[in-house]
Amino acid sequence: RVRTLWSVSLGFQKGEFFGLVGPNGSGKTTLLRLLDRIYMPHEGRITLDGRDLTSYSRIELARRIAFVPQETAPLFPFTVLEVVLMGRAPHSKGRAFENPHDREISVTMLELTDVSHLAHQPVTALSGGERQRVFIARALAQQPSILLLDEPNAHLDIAHQIEIFDIIRRLNKESGLTVVSVSHDLNLAATYSDRVAMLLCGSIAAVGTPEEVFTRSRIMDVFRTPVFVDTHPSGNNLRVTLIPSQR
Repeated sequence: RVRTLWSVSLGFQKGEFFGLVGPNGSGKTTLLRLLDRIYMPHEGRITLDGRDLTSYSRIELARRIAFVPQETAPLFPFTVLEVVLMGRAPHSKGRAFENPHDREISVTMLELTDVSHLAHQPVTALSGGERQRVFIARALAQQPSILLLDEPNAHLDIAHQIEIFDIIRRLNKESGLTVVSVSHDLNLAATYSDRVAMLLCGSIAAVGTPEEVFTRSRIMDVFRTPVFVDTHPSGNNLRVTLIPSQR
């Protein structure tokens, strides 16, 4: 039995945008899967609103938590709209088919993520970035109170990275959606996160605000690469700049 996480103690506040960063293999995806009960901890416990996560039924969890994995390879040529409608399944209450309210919510999420023009296209025919936006739309159609994102900016171009993060941040602020997001982009994490945890070798190297966590010395220690840390010229956000090796 291999332990990939240990001595991890974290709490997420309602309505918080929480970033998870760290090198490859540090345990970020494992932590997300534990939070969604895809994995079960060998030791310790995870609670949601004071209840042990194991006490929730899968339907109860699906009404509370939506998870967008890093890679989702569709096996069947469902249309984009059909995929997003699947996010309404936890709210179907025994219905075999969606109702007009489900379709309305799904269409809204398609528009939010800029894939409404693809609604009748098979998801298997889409590019990686288009599929990523579809699966984010499906998660939002689930209307969760907690959204778990494993590298949501993967495969997205720069414009859609900002657009998707802006949408999620707006929902986070306006509706109290709690977001836990894994990212390899320290600048995106610094821009959108209220707090950040930096993982290293399966445990927490640091947790706090981006300004507290993203210090030059810590980033260099954890990622083993030279960086420069300053404030973006806009004056609003911390900025991390890689320093290329001299050749």
